Amino acid sequence: MVTENTKILTGWGRTNPGMSSKLELPMNSDWPAMLKALAGSGVVARGLGRSYNDAAQLSGGSFIDTTIWNHVLHFDPSTGLLKVEAGASLDQLMREFSEAGFFVPVTPGTRQVTIGGAIACDVHGKNHHQDGSFTDFVTSIDLATPNGVVTLTKQEHPLLFNATCGGMGLTGVILNATLRLIRIESTYMKVDTKRTNSLDEVLALMESEDDHYRYSVAWVDSLARGSSLGRAVLTQGDHAHLSDLGKSHLKAPLEFKPKTLFSAPDLFPSGILNSLTIKAFNEMWYRKSPKKEIGAIHHAASFFHPLDVVDNWNRIYGSKGFVQYQYVVPFGQEDVVKNSLELLSKNKAGSFLTVLKRFGKSNNGLISFPMKGWTLALDLPVGPATLPRLFDQLDEMVIEAGGRVYLAKDGRVSKYRLKAMYPQLEEFKRIVESVDPTRILRSDLSRRLGI
Repeated sequence: MVTENTKILTGWGRTNPGMSSKLELPMNSDWPAMLKALAGSGVVARGLGRSYNDAAQLSGGSFIDTTIWNHVLHFDPSTGLLKVEAGASLDQLMREFSEAGFFVPVTPGTRQVTIGGAIACDVHGKNHHQDGSFTDFVTSIDLATPNGVVTLTKQEHPLLFNATCGGMGLTGVILNATLRLIRIESTYMKVDTKRTNSLDEVLALMESEDDHYRYSVAWVDSLARGSSLGRAVLTQGDHAHLSDLGKSHLKAPLEFKPKTLFSAPDLFPSGILNSLTIKAFNEMWYRKSPKKEIGAIHHAASFFHPLDVVDNWNRIYGSKGFVQYQYVVPFGQEDVVKNSLELLSKNKAGSFLTVLKRFGKSNNGLISFPMKGWTLALDLPVGPATLPRLFDQLDEMVIEAGGRVYLAKDGRVSKYRLKAMYPQLEEFKRIVESVDPTRILRSDLSRRLGI
């Protein structure tokens, strides 16, 4: 049965609102007929809405709520292969399979992401330098297109598979997927933490030490200046073995039942996060972090998803919301990271959460974001009049270095700059045209960028 109602949607950044009609469709729908019936206004799939931008909304069109498709279809414990519907979340899989000694292979900074969204955005985590991105662990995808449902693998329909992985939901509606979980002995992490005095110091540490760890991430103080520019707290670790755990942890070594402590009310005024408050927070966070701590045991939930303890944490930015700007530049272009932090500090554009990671090699996703190099993510409150020009300057620096911005987070890059960032964009468009020539599958993002 189909139900429909109208909603005002935004991404997680709460910017660029659009009115869309919600559809709840059974997975066994007559997809060619259903999609063609929506050709006039268009349609996009939407999961938990954790893309920061306008990727999962369509103003004046419809969106398919995929969260109702959340069943596990098959699991083989001998191989770790799991077939699951696209609306199941990473949170659900962690809760269901941790007790059996399995964990998702890649997780971003929140576990409130659906499988379909993780594939469409080809999400990455703290382990990209070792393991790659989410779709590197996906073996097959069932995709609904205007021509029918097709099963994609790297061997069968490889071009459409590569366009779908990181394709922002524009090749069709992902119905289910098969992916490989990884084995773990516990849901705890063995973690090393090091506080660095400058950007040069943290870059050197990551370059020399990251290969010894499965997971690595650095929090960076975006407002520090002078000799302290880019001072950071580097966190590196791996899944803890039973032999790493003390008696208290061994009571339930595979338990994964994290809770949210509270929900942020929608009462915060825009502007409460500004250069002064963010500078004070950064100083506190830097000082409270240990100078050096080796082998500490942390639960996976706090290691991977610290912000998930607060439901609706995006509300703290106020009604105007925030922009997350994430880029990657090749190794050898470290000056871009330095110059972008100098630009932020000079403009007093405080980033509440600034994260630096190293990426490993890219995969075959035609417009997938990760590539070998340095990636920096910035959370900037909407408000300052200088912000659009600052983003344009960052774009130019990134393009000149041969880098790109992340389409799951971008809400303002121009279509002209996009072409310079994604050299396989035209090939992606040709594949989309072949499966959806009338462009039934579209979004506010695709319309804005001309893809």
